[in-house]
Amino acid sequence: MSPTCDQHKYQLLPRLSAEEFAALERSIIAHGVLVPVEYDEAGEIIDGHHRVEICESLGLVDWPRFVRKGLSEIDKRTLSRELNFARRHLTTVQKQAVISDQLRDTPSISSRAIAAMLGVHHSTVQSVRKQLVDGGEISHHDEVEGRDGVVQPARKTIKTAFVPDQPNVGEYMKGAKIIRAEKQKLSHTVRLAHMDLIAERGRHAAPTGQALIYPVYYGDPCWQYAVRSEMTGREKSAENHYPTMPTDEICTLLAGLIGGDHPAVCFLWATNPMLLDALRVLDACGFTYVHHWVWDKEVAGTGYWGRDRHEILLIGRRGDIAAPLQGSQPETVYRERKGRHSAKPDWFAEQIEKLFPGLAKLELFARAARPGWDSWGFEAEVGNAVSPKTGRKAKPKTLEMRPKRQRKAMPA
Repeated sequence: MSPTCDQHKYQLLPRLSAEEFAALERSIIAHGVLVPVEYDEAGEIIDGHHRVEICESLGLVDWPRFVRKGLSEIDKRTLSRELNFARRHLTTVQKQAVISDQLRDTPSISSRAIAAMLGVHHSTVQSVRKQLVDGGEISHHDEVEGRDGVVQPARKTIKTAFVPDQPNVGEYMKGAKIIRAEKQKLSHTVRLAHMDLIAERGRHAAPTGQALIYPVYYGDPCWQYAVRSEMTGREKSAENHYPTMPTDEICTLLAGLIGGDHPAVCFLWATNPMLLDALRVLDACGFTYVHHWVWDKEVAGTGYWGRDRHEILLIGRRGDIAAPLQGSQPETVYRERKGRHSAKPDWFAEQIEKLFPGLAKLELFARAARPGWDSWGFEAEVGNAVSPKTGRKAKPKTLEMRPKRQRKAMPA
């Protein structure tokens, strides 16, 4: 297979048989050279030795030519094999010899790429490769280069799936469920930590009136009801307990306070008449409604379309927040007898703590500082309270309740 002289150093396949040579000669006499002879820059024939030989024997001095430039010696030999292999009728032994020569030239090229180049099955190339490696003629390669030039492992890991016998399917499914639950817990922990990290890094960009940003917000807005009692003409009783604000002002206030694009979750209380207003507030702050919980107060109050005995805690999410793990979510309805005006059961804040442990939390419109939380509001006590003006921890008397005649709107 090796060339015997420089003149034919790229004639890498066996000579045509007598019958094949005669058929090619008849074709050239009848139609001329149909496939151009390929040369390199030095004039060496890469492909077309038999065509040139026939032309010269017929006394022809010109035939179609194509010059390949910039090819290495290995590239020229590879091209010669690639152009000739598919056109030739070779025996199995001859094909193996050509494949062997190609593997010696390019051992790092994958068997599939060489097979595609020569028009044979990749298993044939792989079989020849194994013989050459075992015989020490070429070295084993941990990585090979494909036709697209991408280097990949020579052997890829085989992926298998264990399929249990029917009696063991139940145990198999239990094990899979445990593994899936553990992966979910790990993923959930990572996402919680990511939320907290974003909040920590975002402190310098916190909105006006707040010294830092939080991943968890919980608030009971001081809704101002637009209607008066149809029975007495008096305003709703909320104004007798704390200063209230129109919804537009609450939207503007909270958008500047907790708005942004950092991942966060917001739990916002709403009464039946103020449900749409609460949704407006969530939207103004960049939160998307996802769910709600219900507080059953056990005792019915007043109302025009029905006597209200429940309030709604809306849940809004913003960005890529970690939703609760399956099985950790509380039931959506909690029953506890109502207490003093507007006071909410601690149970709801406790559920938030369970769902988002270790994350910084801010309670908005707080009446008292909750242990472990930062608080922001008109009546927030000193301790964990955050000043509405500076966003920093309040100093004594900063957030004291003012005389009733000075109450206009939260915050002050």
